[in-house]
Amino acid sequence: MSTIVHSASLIDGGTRTDAAWVRFADGRVAEHGTGSTWRHAPADTVVDAAELAGPGAILSPGFVDIHGHGGGGFAFDDGADAIRAARALHRRHGTTSAVVSLVTAPMEDLVRRTRLIAELTRADGDILGSHLEGPFLDPGHRGAHDPAALASPVVVDALLAAGEGTVRQITIAPELPGAFDAIRELTAAGAVAAIGHTGADAALTAAAFDAGARILTHVFNAMPGLHHRAPGPAGAALTDERVTVELIADGVHVHPELVRIAFAAAPGRIALVSDAMAATGVGDGRYTLGGLDVEVSGGVARLADGGAIAGSTLTQDQAVRTAVAAGVGLADALRAVTATPAQAIGAPEVGHLRPGARADAVLLDADLTVRAVWAAGAPVP
Repeated sequence: MSTIVHSASLIDGGTRTDAAWVRFADGRVAEHGTGSTWRHAPADTVVDAAELAGPGAILSPGFVDIHGHGGGGFAFDDGADAIRAARALHRRHGTTSAVVSLVTAPMEDLVRRTRLIAELTRADGDILGSHLEGPFLDPGHRGAHDPAALASPVVVDALLAAGEGTVRQITIAPELPGAFDAIRELTAAGAVAAIGHTGADAALTAAAFDAGARILTHVFNAMPGLHHRAPGPAGAALTDERVTVELIADGVHVHPELVRIAFAAAPGRIALVSDAMAATGVGDGRYTLGGLDVEVSGGVARLADGGAIAGSTLTQDQAVRTAVAAGVGLADALRAVTATPAQAIGAPEVGHLRPGARADAVLLDADLTVRAVWAAGAPVP
């Protein structure tokens, strides 16, 4: 089966091509072009993007989320059915592939959950692997993570073994004993060490990047701030060309002006992540995150005890709209939910619409509202 989507502005890898078309065949991108040349390509289904999404229709690669915890009323910690149900919610918002992030829990639970995600990664094309956001975190910057379950990174090998090659990233506070050995072990295993939930200064963070860490977990959050005499982890990451910088553009975690500043400081290296928890797409109320009680009010999730921000209720299409409203160019914002996160975790088949890529795509209207989604070439209901 093949599908052609035509008469859209294609934005891919930071480049915009007007009057573009793309053909999907057998779950892959087969070819693309401009103008009316699509009429000469074979297709079972033809989609007029301008008719479906109106003037200014935009076609983007499917979004890639490398940091999220749930949605649709379901948490990624709660098993295969919950993971698939949460993914369905995010898929409708354009996130056609995602890393499954786990919050801090007792080690035996994390090993079991990491093993389960490995099975899902092999079975479900839209699941890219796992991200262990805990338990290797600084207690003073733990955020919405259970302090009783924090652990030393000397046991990172147990999680790598459970993942059987599907662990994509693990967040580590570099000041913890054994952190640098863990960073090197992760790098050698083909996973990515992310720096986050840390009290480290800029020098220690830079040393962690020199040791092989390549992602900063949700910049500005759960770390010392960006001070003019103490740049902290944010300053170290934004000025290091090797590092991908996660950013939560929900209007709560990061002020819109700092969203714009971050994009300007690290062009092509910002990954807009959802950090979404179960309440995403559901609404206000009481939830749990990693066994901790969370209250969601006005779309903002906070721990019931202490009030720390506990993830977000964000979808990646909303993150793009927030970034653009903050003054980020549309091509840059879309790159931050496609090519940049895919490259950060070494997922070459997603995040772009070049021939041979997985046929994941999102059609947006001029207001950047999702009008259609394709996953492996099939329309998402």
